[in-house]
Amino acid sequence: MKRLVLLICGCGLLVSSFAQNLAIASDKTTSLIFPFPVLHVDRGKKDVLVQQVKEAANILLVKAASTRFAETNLSVVTSDGSVYSFTVNYSARRSHLVLRLPPQNEVAPDTYCKDILNNKRTMHGIRDASWDMVANVIGIYIKGNVIYYQLCLENNSTIDYNIELLKFYIRDKKKGKRTAVQENEITPLCIAGNDREVKAKSKNIIVVAMDKFTIPDRKYLAIQILEKNGGRNLLLHVGNNKIVKAVPLPELR
Repeated sequence: MKRLVLLICGCGLLVSSFAQNLAIASDKTTSLIFPFPVLHVDRGKKDVLVQQVKEAANILLVKAASTRFAETNLSVVTSDGSVYSFTVNYSARRSHLVLRLPPQNEVAPDTYCKDILNNKRTMHGIRDASWDMVANVIGIYIKGNVIYYQLCLENNSTIDYNIELLKFYIRDKKKGKRTAVQENEITPLCIAGNDREVKAKSKNIIVVAMDKFTIPDRKYLAIQILEKNGGRNLLLHVGNNKIVKAVPLPELR
C-alpha cells in the first residue's frame, strides 16, 4: 500500500538548532543516533574522529583521536533541516556510549495540506450538487491535534465557477420553527489548493486543516461553498460517523 502522504523533496528546510555538551574518549566509541539522515558534519578540530554508518545514515560514531585536546565543537545537519551543535571535551570516564537525539522540527499543518492534495480518495458518501457543479469530501485525515478535510470540487459545466465563500461551521441537525439556528463557525488553520476558482470542465482538490474536534449529538459539520454572482451554492453535511473514521497520517521523513 502506498503512503498516504507524499514526501516533498524540494521544499525549503525548516532550520532549528540543538546544543549539548558531548564528552568523548579515545578508547570508547560514542554512537549519536539522529531522528533523520545526516547530511553534513563539521568538526572544530581533527582531534574529534567522526564516521557515518553506511547501513544507517542517521548514525554517527564519534571518538577522540588523542587523550588530551582543548575544548572544541561538532556540528551536524540532518535532512529535515535541523542543526545539532555539540561542545566537545575529552573524558576518560565517558559513561554514555549511545546518545539518541530528539527531533527538532514538527511538520507544520500547511506541509501536510499540500501533500494530501495528491492522495487518492479514501471516503465516500458526503456529496452535494447544483447545476453541473459537484462537491465531495473525499478524505478525512488526522495528525496529532490537527484534522484535515480533503474536498473535490468538480465543474461539469461550460462556465467557470468563482468561489465567493468557503465556510465551515457546526450546525444543529433539526430546529423548530421558533428556534434560532445554532451555528459555531470554525476558522481553518490553513488551506491548500485553488479555493478561488474552478475552471469549466475541470476539478479542484482542496485540503483544509482545522484544530481537532468531534461533534455533539444532533449537530453536524457544515461545509458551505457559495458562488460569486451565481446561484450554484453547495452545502456538505459531515457527521461524527465520518469524522471518527479519519485516517491517521504517518510521520514525514
